[in-house]
Amino acid sequence: MPGPDQIVRLSDSEIKGLDPQKISDLASLRIAADQFEGLTRLNAAGDAEPGQAKSWSVSENGLHWTFPLRDELRFSDGTALEASVFPQIWQRLQSSRTASPTKALFANIAAVTASGPYVVVSLRAPSPSLPVLLSHPAMAALPLHRIEKIGDRWTSERPMVSSGPYQLATWQLNDHALMTRNPHWHDEPAPTARIIWKPMDDSLSAMRLILAGGADIAADYPASRHQWLNENHPGLAHSMPYLGSYYFAFNTRRAPFDDVRVRTALSMAVERRWIAEKVIATGNIPAWNLLPAEMTGGISAKPAWADWPREKRLATARKLLRQAGYDSAHPLKFEIRFNSSAEHRRVSVALAAMWKPLFVEASLFNSEAALHFAALRQHDFALARSGWIADLPVAENFLTVHQSANGAGNYSGYDNPAYDAVVAQAIATADPDKRNALMRRADEILIKDMPILPLYFYVTRSLVGKRIDGWKDNISNVHPSYTLRIRPK
Repeated sequence: MPGPDQIVRLSDSEIKGLDPQKISDLASLRIAADQFEGLTRLNAAGDAEPGQAKSWSVSENGLHWTFPLRDELRFSDGTALEASVFPQIWQRLQSSRTASPTKALFANIAAVTASGPYVVVSLRAPSPSLPVLLSHPAMAALPLHRIEKIGDRWTSERPMVSSGPYQLATWQLNDHALMTRNPHWHDEPAPTARIIWKPMDDSLSAMRLILAGGADIAADYPASRHQWLNENHPGLAHSMPYLGSYYFAFNTRRAPFDDVRVRTALSMAVERRWIAEKVIATGNIPAWNLLPAEMTGGISAKPAWADWPREKRLATARKLLRQAGYDSAHPLKFEIRFNSSAEHRRVSVALAAMWKPLFVEASLFNSEAALHFAALRQHDFALARSGWIADLPVAENFLTVHQSANGAGNYSGYDNPAYDAVVAQAIATADPDKRNALMRRADEILIKDMPILPLYFYVTRSLVGKRIDGWKDNISNVHPSYTLRIRPK
């Protein structure tokens, strides 16, 4: 239960692991971020700031970043935390023995070295977002002195040795994880003495527990209750744009969706505003392209036809389908595949209805998530529900998913050398304005080819009790526990 010096946070799933280099699920990463801090960390607004380092500087070519460490750093057990730990952490992340699922995120880092109190991170290509990347728990300061002594059993120690604001005091599987203050953290003590994380995968049950006063913060709530919450509990529900795109993937490897005319025609007929505002109705932003505008300097790459009247879009779509060989005598038939969710079903039903005026016969196929995404990786679909939530608030994290080199993860099978080249050029460009322009250009190429059907950009859905202070809504949906406090009565 919440207490005078204790915040209870509800996660949407159980922790999958405690080693920050061996996890990738959001629930585990949130716990890891409370315990482990790297050269940088994320603040309440989701922005990168100095962590174990006290500042940073970058070379003129953007390839070498220098981080001077704070003085007299220590792990939670009192052991000195020195600059030499960061090259070792980097090497551990690269090791096949670690088998880190997040290793690919750090592929642009060529080397991490240390000299005295300085850590130098060398890159293969300029990356203005490096401070955000280095805040990821996989690059945090881990207690190698314990790992080298007892191996994987280090995560079983209680309290678990940490480098961040909190340390794990207890963990009862499927019940709760209790975090207490790290007595040797370099900063002011975390404002709240105890943080309890409880797993609750049923968002309705989580909402009810919050309303009953049994918890302070929930990571989700049912989309269908959004309006009710705002009317009956104003200020409790928090929803804002998120770093995620909701879309369906066309299988471009075979007919009918190997034809760009067919893909474009279907996209033209979709009423995105109606889907976002009526079908989903939680403040989602309609999307005609992949990248949220915030990723490219506030400018959207949506196609010119996005603002045409519906009848003009339908007439053009029919013309494109006739050119591709489909009309009332030869209707286009295919299956819409989606994973189990009321939201995905409602969207799929809406799409099928919107395409009927084009003489399209779309059937629905539902399967649970594991089978659904296995089918996508095996290319066993025609049109399938997909989407992307960024690991980092950078455009390339969205765009590289659709490069031909991404293999099975490139669900649509999109293969355009021009697109791949522009993405590569953008990643290698240090100047922010030129970089953003190239990212937008890549987005424009992608949407012209239409291997995916963008529908809307995600929004966050959180419940935050009135007694909680320090919460700041942000596009990364990052809310570190050390930034939260209990509001004085």
